[in-house]
Amino acid sequence: MSFVIPKESFNGKVLAVDFGKDDKALAIGGDSALPFLSFEGEITNRPVIAHEIQDCPPDDWPDTVKNEYKDVSGDPVTWAKHCQDQLNAKAIALRLVSTHPDRGDRSAEDASKTIKDVLTAINVPLIILGSNHIEKDASVLVAAAETASGYNCVIGKAQEGNYKTIVAAALAHNHKLIAMSELDINLAKQLNILITQMGFDKEKLITDPMCSALGYGLEYTYSVMERIRLAGLAQNDATMQPPILGDVGMYVWKIKETVAAEADVPEWGSLEERGIAWEAITATSMMLSGTNLIIMRHPTAISNAEKTIDELM
Repeated sequence: MSFVIPKESFNGKVLAVDFGKDDKALAIGGDSALPFLSFEGEITNRPVIAHEIQDCPPDDWPDTVKNEYKDVSGDPVTWAKHCQDQLNAKAIALRLVSTHPDRGDRSAEDASKTIKDVLTAINVPLIILGSNHIEKDASVLVAAAETASGYNCVIGKAQEGNYKTIVAAALAHNHKLIAMSELDINLAKQLNILITQMGFDKEKLITDPMCSALGYGLEYTYSVMERIRLAGLAQNDATMQPPILGDVGMYVWKIKETVAAEADVPEWGSLEERGIAWEAITATSMMLSGTNLIIMRHPTAISNAEKTIDELM
């Protein structure tokens, strides 16, 4: 008796979201099956990996990843062009770190100038991220949305404490929006509902249920993302069908395994190889759980994750 591969079909479908302009525009989502299981349904678009840059030098990054950008990270425009031209980045994620009250407290006007300069210098899609300070992001991302009007960017992150102003700005200037909740499927669903009740199209929404690094709650993160994906596919829950974001780099490059010196833990091997592997494995795990858009830092880790996508697709 020949073996028949068991197959599962779903009534729901992940919504497809596009961002960027012209021939460089990208699309994520659109799948009718669980990640990479193309024998069960349609896998429309491959996951997209965005290279993270900042609006100020990354002083809090460990040397193993900071040194990769030491010649360009003093200027976000130069950094963005380096990622696009030298590293073949498909998308750039600009994090406005220096707007945080404790990291420079730069104004929304200053951030807007940086965004304008970066948009002028590159032609790949841009993701614009605030500093994760709820009050400051409310003003910064409103200005960012206006500055980037016409570029079809991804703006984020809208949270429970500031989503109303950020949603209104993304709506007014026709951008895609990241909705971030704190590792709880019910909170993710509630925020998506609140945002769509404001008239924001669910087909322009990206869910960020928060991420974590390998060894630091990854299995819990994985289960939350997988439950979100299953709710959208198996239960046909429209509020759970937007694509998912995994903000991998910011969680990986601060944990002990990626910063501990070789002299302190020689049994752990090469620090650089360890960090690269940690980011690549975390990103791969997120993709397998249902993540469609991933933000990463180390170019070698990104290359390794892209190779994994090639093989799985």
